This record gives sequence, C-alpha cells and structure tokens, in this order.
Amino acid sequence: MRGYPFDYHPATMSFSLEASILKYFGNLEDPRIERTKHHPLISIVAIAILAVICGADSWVAIETYACSKRDWLEQFLPLPNGIPSHDTFARVFARLKPEQLQQSFEQWINSVTTALGGQVIALDGKTVRGSFNRNGEQKALQLVSAWASQHRLVLGQVKVEENSNEITAIPALLNLLEIAGCIITIDAIGCQQSIAQTIIDKKGDYILSLKGNQGNLHKAVKQWFEQAVKQGFEGIEYSYHETIEANHDRIEIRKCWTIPVSELGVNYAQAWAGLRSIGMIVSERRLWNKTTYEVRYYISSLTSDAKVVAQAVRSHWGIENSLHWVLDVTFAEDNSRIRKDHAPQNLALLRHLAINLLRQEKTVNSSLAQKRYRAALDNNYLVRVIAQ
Repeated sequence: MRGYPFDYHPATMSFSLEASILKYFGNLEDPRIERTKHHPLISIVAIAILAVICGADSWVAIETYACSKRDWLEQFLPLPNGIPSHDTFARVFARLKPEQLQQSFEQWINSVTTALGGQVIALDGKTVRGSFNRNGEQKALQLVSAWASQHRLVLGQVKVEENSNEITAIPALLNLLEIAGCIITIDAIGCQQSIAQTIIDKKGDYILSLKGNQGNLHKAVKQWFEQAVKQGFEGIEYSYHETIEANHDRIEIRKCWTIPVSELGVNYAQAWAGLRSIGMIVSERRLWNKTTYEVRYYISSLTSDAKVVAQAVRSHWGIENSLHWVLDVTFAEDNSRIRKDHAPQNLALLRHLAINLLRQEKTVNSSLAQKRYRAALDNNYLVRVIAQ
C-alpha cells in the first residue's frame, strides 16, 4: 500500500513481530493440561491481540479474523493444528491468570514510557456492564484503571473484588505503578487518608476530589470558601487561575482558587499525609438556552498554585473522554457478553493494549475506529501498529 516508508515482506515480518510487543507475552504460564495443548499459547494470545486491534469483540469474531488471515498468520506464528476455535480462545482466556497478563502488559508499558515524572496520572473506575451473570451469581466486572495524561496511555488496571469497592483496588493499582514525581488525581471515593499516605510513600503528589464522604473536612472547606468569596478573599493568601473556552455554541468559564492548608485554621495536615493546599473550582457553562454552575473542592499535597491544580483537574477528565468513552463507543465494551471466570478481565486488558498501540501509531492521522478498520484491511499497517 502506498504512503508508508516501507512494506513488511515475509522474510522480515517474523522478525518484526517477534521483536515487537508480542515478545512480552511469550513467557505466560499455560493454564491448560498437557493433553489439551493443541495450539501454542503464544499463538492464541498473539491472534487475540491482533484481532482486537482489528475490531474483533468476541471469541467468534477472533476466530473469524484468524481464519480470514490464516495464510498471513502462518508466516510468523506456529499453527500446527490450524486456527484455534472460538471455544479454545474462550477456555484459555477464562483460565489465564490476569496477574500474568497484567505483568506482561506492564513490561511493555515500561519499555515505551521512560520517565513519567511530572505528568498527571488519573485513576478512575469503570464497570463492564455486560459482564454480569443473569442468574445473579456474578456481578458485572468493575476495574480501576490508571491513565497517563501526557502519553495518553493506559498504565494498568486492577479488578475491584466482589463485595468491595474502589477504595481497596486503588492502593493495589498504585503499588503496580512507578509514580515518583507524578501528580495522582482521583475522584472523591479515593479521598482517603490511607490512599494519600500510599501516594506520598511512593514519592508522588496527589489532588483528591473532596466531597461529603469526608464530612468534617468537606464541611470546613466549603464554609471557609463561602466566607472567603463573600469578603472577596481580602487579606487572604491565595492563588487564582481562570480559563475561558468557547466552542460548539458553548462557553465554559473555569475559575480556580487554592490556599495553603494553614488558612483553614485547623491542622488537618496532621491527619493527611503531605497535605499542603486546598482548592476550589467553579465551572460556569453557558449554553444557548441556559447557564449552569458547578462547585468542586480538592485537597492536594502540592503547594498552593491554582494554575497547576486547574490544569491537573482538567487533565483528569481525559480518562473519561479518551479512555472510557472510547471503550464504550469504539470498542463496544458495555455490549460484551463475555463473562466466564477471568475472561472479562483479560479481554479488558487486551482492549487497553489495543488503545495504547493504536494511539502510539502516528503515521496515520485518523480516529481509532478508522485505524482499526485500516489495520483489519492492511496487514502492513497492522504490523506498523504492533511492531512500534
């Protein structure tokens, strides 16, 4: 196909793919017993990765992709017994340990992200709505993911265990990440003293959304800012930053104030590791027919700098717009009915992997949906995506 610096020929294709991301998945522990190993594990995993990149969203779709690409796949993957069936893909990914797949994922992430220091890493949860079991024996899978704002990459994911919530999953995810020098942003459910302590222990900084789950602190911060606004912040040490955006017949004005935590007059810093500043953001949205306001409060280990806090909070929403929205719309994640054992969690990681790979490919300036379509049609382009 024209428009690429070079084409991948059979003589070089095997080397290119073996030296690509696929090499990070070559040491997975095979969950099958010996007599059922009709297909090499690396071939099963590699086909699944390629198929998800190209638009497959089920085990049947993965098998269909592989059958249509069999001649090409045989040039670089061992397929002694042909293409695995969709039942084989389902059984293997249901049994494959998510921790091992996650470890391979992390090894690749570490190879493409050298120093993350200084950027915002957003942590947020998402439910895979179609993964529940209708008989009530299995709830829908809920994952907490880490999103690197600068690289626009998923850094990792952790499953929220049944009968638990994100509060227990967030520390587990933080322990998987190298966050020294980074700013961690988390919604109100992550505004916990233990989570703040974990971030500080790992040499990171935090901006945590503050809501009613921290009753006394939230009440004190809310009352303080209401009084400060009434008196025009006169005689108060504060930092201020404002942005105005106008697009799509909408104007958004965001005003951010931050203060040193000492201004509260109560020593909350003793209870919260590293706590140095408090922030308030007022968002005004002007539409053609109405104007709405939203007030949000934050606590942070950063010094009082409204511009830094405002930009970090704005970056946090990238995980909603650039990850969760893409998973729902481009990858139809909520429509997936894969639910057996570890399969939902493992397939979710393959989706994250596909998003990362497609975003890292820069030669084509197009949407992720169009990149998936191009990869499905053009093997040369798919190899460019996978062999970066």
